[in-house]
Amino acid sequence: QLQLVESGGGLVQPGGSLRLSCKASGFTLNNYAVGWFRQAPGKEREGVSCITDSGTRTITEDSLEGRFTISRDNAKNTVYLQMNSLKPEDTAVYYCAVRESALCGSYYVGEGPRRSEFDYWGQGTQVTVSS
Repeated sequence: QLQLVESGGGLVQPGGSLRLSCKASGFTLNNYAVGWFRQAPGKEREGVSCITDSGTRTITEDSLEGRFTISRDNAKNTVYLQMNSLKPEDTAVYYCAVRESALCGSYYVGEGPRRSEFDYWGQGTQVTVSS
């Protein structure tokens, strides 16, 4: 059974860091692009970052560039999102998603991946940034 499980969320103080993990089971991530998305209360789900199958290309929403870094370890069937210098406005449920393609799909320059481009989703992990 195809499954994506996010982990690593939690409560962190402003300025702190978290590393989220997205582990796949029931299939291998090696041939697919993987994206991270987030949804804050009362807001639409937005694209954060995406990484191609080989990890050679990534896209990250402009305002998060420099603080958020996506990476993958295909041997572990896992994709990561390193989040540094966290701010209260980063509070959201974070989701990973797989696209049935090696590439991240279409997107506007400066923006993150598009939700509609992705096919399989995890259940999400809560990130709360608060003092």
